Amino acid sequence: MLRYILRRILQAIPTVIGVILITFILFNVAGGDPVKKKLGQHGQPRDMQALRKQLAMDRPLLFGWRTKTYAYGDSEFKRFDGRWRDVKNVEYDRENGLIRLAAGGTFDFPVAFQLTEDSNYEWGIEYRCTGEKPPAIGKTTLEISNDWKKERVRFQTLEKLAVGDAPLEIRSLKLRRLQRNPFDSQLAHYFVQLWKFDFGTSIETNQRVSRMLKDGVIPSLTLTIPIFVIGLVVAISLSLLCAFFRDTWIDRFFVVLSVILMSVNYIVWIVAGQYILAYRMGGFPVWGYESLRYLILPVIIGVVSGLGGNVRFYRTIMLDEMYRDYIRTAFAKGVGRTGVLFKHVLKNAMIPIITNVVIAIPFLYTGSLLLESFFGIPGLGYLSVNAFYSSDIVVVRAIVLIGALMFVFANILSDICYALADPRVRLK
Repeated sequence: MLRYILRRILQAIPTVIGVILITFILFNVAGGDPVKKKLGQHGQPRDMQALRKQLAMDRPLLFGWRTKTYAYGDSEFKRFDGRWRDVKNVEYDRENGLIRLAAGGTFDFPVAFQLTEDSNYEWGIEYRCTGEKPPAIGKTTLEISNDWKKERVRFQTLEKLAVGDAPLEIRSLKLRRLQRNPFDSQLAHYFVQLWKFDFGTSIETNQRVSRMLKDGVIPSLTLTIPIFVIGLVVAISLSLLCAFFRDTWIDRFFVVLSVILMSVNYIVWIVAGQYILAYRMGGFPVWGYESLRYLILPVIIGVVSGLGGNVRFYRTIMLDEMYRDYIRTAFAKGVGRTGVLFKHVLKNAMIPIITNVVIAIPFLYTGSLLLESFFGIPGLGYLSVNAFYSSDIVVVRAIVLIGALMFVFANILSDICYALADPRVRLK
């Protein structure tokens, strides 16, 4: 078995890498710019650049020598003149989509904030100019060209743009920060962080995400484990009862009850429980996490709300086993109903039960979003909701990643449990 476990763990490594890549793509590519989501479209460039650096997003996504900076946004002068509108002796030609700098002038580049001197930068400029004296950016002279020409000008200290004896027309202007190492990318930084079990720093609270997860996992487990264990025991017990009294009024009663429980929305159970049991009857506290007494009501609601679906599922499994040949053989040999149910039916129904149980294990860690939010339990579910509303992408990404990884290892655990529960399963 040890050999099989080691082989399954090795086989899980590509899956884990795939999960990490998918998580990275979801939150760094498909999810949009988290900096703009947090600070808005009109956030201050200096603040946006600082947040971008905190999130390790001030570098190429996968690989590259250049990366954007909020000090100067890419200017394609087809619609507006950008930051050049406040610069004197600059004419904006909307019809041709360009700006025209007056001849003989010296211009400061309208960057949003001062560039750091510990980095190298590059202007990417598309221009044209006539005349005899060429324009220059600092000590770099641009060529005179009647046609549109593209140039890249590298610098460390921001210098002025000097126009020659003819106007300089600029169609596009881009600023890039140069990388010393092209492999120093967002993806590489993400893998290094995970290798060190470092999930970064929360944007909202400025706390280490690993510390926030550690503080939230205990409240979540104190809520989800009782719901899981009690719900499992009650559901299996009732399903065995239905199988024992199949096709009687007891079986039909629990089927109807299960359908009713499944038909009521989860939020209805929460609101009704808080209003009737907590507010009207005063039997339970409504909000907080000061003692175990605060968990009784949410645990009851969690068990009752999930009981209908579980009973229907496990009842179907039990009844499917009840009509098999080996059950008829056991009855023919004189085995009582109780012995058949617990020694034969329950044992042979363990494979789908294990599958259902293992699938639920990752949710024990991530907590219950609605219960924790409605009852003020400071678990990972409550943390996830707050992080989502505050656009705290770092916290959400960490919780999603850990939940996904737990699913991977839960599948390995389920394979091992199959062999332990059913001798017909061989670990090969």
